[in-house]
Amino acid sequence: MSDPTVYIIQELPGTRSGKPKFNIMGAQKYGKLVTLLPEFSQIILSPGPLIFKLRKLLKNYSEKDYLLLTGDPAIIGVACSIAADITGGKYNLLKWDRQEHTYYPVEINLYERGNIDDG
Repeated sequence: MSDPTVYIIQELPGTRSGKPKFNIMGAQKYGKLVTLLPEFSQIILSPGPLIFKLRKLLKNYSEKDYLLLTGDPAIIGVACSIAADITGGKYNLLKWDRQEHTYYPVEINLYERGNIDDG
């Protein structure tokens, strides 16, 4: 069984100029870092090609892997949707805690049972 992968959805702002805005090296403790899309990728009028590309890049995503939510919110939404589709509704995120300066894993299960009115 291979080690987990941390899929960085989009290059960080400033990556192209050699000065990334954030340091994400702390995410390495959760797996091998793999960047999916360039810094300036966007979903404009035709999302099809980008969805196809993300589906191809995430084809090996498994429940042990993580998504690091960087970049365009529309692209983040598509990437989460694809991961959920691949795994039957279960995927992991890495959430940055500004106070502790560390990442926390968050497990998402879209089909978790419970009452809609709970909480």
